[in-house]
Amino acid sequence: MNALKQTAHEIVDRLPEQATWSDLAYEIRVRQKIEEGLKDLDEGRSTPHKEVRQRFLGR
Repeated sequence: MNALKQTAHEIVDRLPEQATWSDLAYEIRVRQKIEEGLKDLDEGRSTPHKEVRQRFLGR
């Protein structure tokens, strides 16, 4: 089984019995955003915490 299908099965298996389609869609979106963020980190597309603080707080 490929990684996407395996991950989809794991998400479905973790949902409670009373889960709705909206619950499933939410879990999939969260997982997708996490994976996108990790890919950005791996590819050097991130901003150090200290720099973000300086931008927002002017410190």
